[in-house]
Amino acid sequence: MAQFRYVNELNSLLNVDGPITKGPTPRWQRKGIESNLSSTNLSLNSSKQKSNSSINNSKTPTKNCGGADVIRIKKTPGKTPKNKSPGRSTTPTPNKGNGNKTPGGGDRFIPSRSATNFELGHFKIVQSNENDSPKKQELQNAMSENLHGSDIRNQRILSYQKKAPAAPEGFQNPMRVLYTQTKTPASVKSSNRYIPQAPDRILDGPDIVDDYYLNLMDWGENNILAAALGSHVYLWNAGTGKIEELLEKPGNDYICSLAWIQEGDYLAVGTTSGSTELWDCSKAKRLRVMDGHSARVGSLSWNSYILTTGSRSGQIIHHDVRQREHIVSTLSGHTQEVCGLKWSRDGRFLASGGNDNVLNIWPAVNNGHHTQGQALFTFTAHQAAVKALAWCPWQPQILASGGGTADRHIRLWNINTGSCANAIDTKSQVCGLLWSTNYKELISGHGFANNQLIIWKYPGMTKVTELTGHTARVLHLAMSPDGSTVLSAGADETLRLWKCFVKNPAKTRDDKTKSKPSVLNTCIR
Repeated sequence: MAQFRYVNELNSLLNVDGPITKGPTPRWQRKGIESNLSSTNLSLNSSKQKSNSSINNSKTPTKNCGGADVIRIKKTPGKTPKNKSPGRSTTPTPNKGNGNKTPGGGDRFIPSRSATNFELGHFKIVQSNENDSPKKQELQNAMSENLHGSDIRNQRILSYQKKAPAAPEGFQNPMRVLYTQTKTPASVKSSNRYIPQAPDRILDGPDIVDDYYLNLMDWGENNILAAALGSHVYLWNAGTGKIEELLEKPGNDYICSLAWIQEGDYLAVGTTSGSTELWDCSKAKRLRVMDGHSARVGSLSWNSYILTTGSRSGQIIHHDVRQREHIVSTLSGHTQEVCGLKWSRDGRFLASGGNDNVLNIWPAVNNGHHTQGQALFTFTAHQAAVKALAWCPWQPQILASGGGTADRHIRLWNINTGSCANAIDTKSQVCGLLWSTNYKELISGHGFANNQLIIWKYPGMTKVTELTGHTARVLHLAMSPDGSTVLSAGADETLRLWKCFVKNPAKTRDDKTKSKPSVLNTCIR
């Protein structure tokens, strides 16, 4: 029988007249099957929408296609093309169907044209530093940071007005806890440092004049603190702790301002009579008295051998302490008392703040240490007296200013462009400002209502910590020569020393090994 079966199979293979029972389905037959399937799907979906019936897990429509076998089709309800499931809600998604914009403007996925700097973006796209030497690139980065006030390498090409929505208060991501419980991020490690919340030492300051417009404390490069208490001036040696009385004014006169020269033991003293005295503290001897003002001298600032004084009349005078005729020039840029005076560290600009809510920037004359008679910029953004002034030590073009009770703002100014780089509402009177030389931070002294000191992180101006302890407003701030300690003098007649900027010994050791000369200090040919 086996040979007959073999013969039959051989004959069926050689027979070309009969139908093909094995092989691929003809094209005309496949098209018919697909058209029947699509019509079946449409009819099924339309019947479902009319009847609102529930969806079954599988459907088995049958159709005979010219005597072909029965075809079984399994349908997945969630994958029906071009038709929504009847059981799903047809409620439109918010802010999609009605065309309303995001409240407040902006979208965290769509860049904002008004907040984008197109010139900077174009420059960052087309710039090419592949062929530049490392020294040239470092010089370009330093010049760009001085011009723009920040490193443009950290600025984005596209800007968004709205950030990602914040999580609800108290929300903790379980995945974050899972993946960060054994390892602290490097960013958190680098930003954390210990700041004592209690003062290192508290000194008595009896009879200190509670006047916002005076400047009664100054810490010199010789590590001696000069303090004016009423009609007396005391010298406290921070190294030895020794206290000496330098002078006492007779009668009802009191000291209005103090200022150490940049290098040396000479101290300038402003009085209520309008005169300015120059003292040699190493010999406890008065060298000279310089007149010129008709009202009390409440602010002082040195620039080499030029002593600049500001009075209650709004007048500013430059004195050359070497000359017999000491008055070099007089400035009239304020209508009320000048309560803030500060020369920039490079001696190129003088900032003056007054009780008339005005902040003036005066440029220095060429090859001189006094200013021109016309102000370069006049800022009127503050709504109260401008007493607190401080120049940034690592960015000479940045000036920080603080306003009084009606203003309460700290504003950062870029003198190269004449614009306000940042402004922060401190919620209290700003009495003093100091830049840290060890960290990129700023400390401010405040009055009502908390009478605290606040450390701010530059340039974002985020709050690092608050130092509390004074029971009355903080009138004056002074910093030690090494930049580690800040002195605060309050109207509660106490002087508090805060070690809030102490250097990290390990970081100092690393900086010494990696230190190299700056390209800005090298000569350019």
